[in-house]
Amino acid sequence: VARRGGFGDTGGAGNGMDSPSAAGLGSADPQLQRFIEVETQKQRFQQLVHQMTELCWEKCMDKPGPKLDSRAETCFVNCVERFIDTSQFILNRLEQTQKSKSAFSESLSD
Repeated sequence: VARRGGFGDTGGAGNGMDSPSAAGLGSADPQLQRFIEVETQKQRFQQLVHQMTELCWEKCMDKPGPKLDSRAETCFVNCVERFIDTSQFILNRLEQTQKSKSAFSESLSD
């Protein structure tokens, strides 16, 4: 079975519309900007859910049947938990990296 992407793959979410300013709305109504931010977050969440579902289905579902057996159920639970853990780890690492880059840049400007 061919797999697309891994845990950190966003599935092409970087489409240039990630921020209001990228969409040419830099001077637009703040309420509109907030709406766009919320909708973008919803889209990212949906992409993550889709990615997680696809990954865990491929990993855990041998042959679909009328009932989910206990092995598949356990596999799905573990898969989802690992996906969430990995996603959180990646986000934390990116945040730490960004903070250290900011601190380094500030120390250079002093």
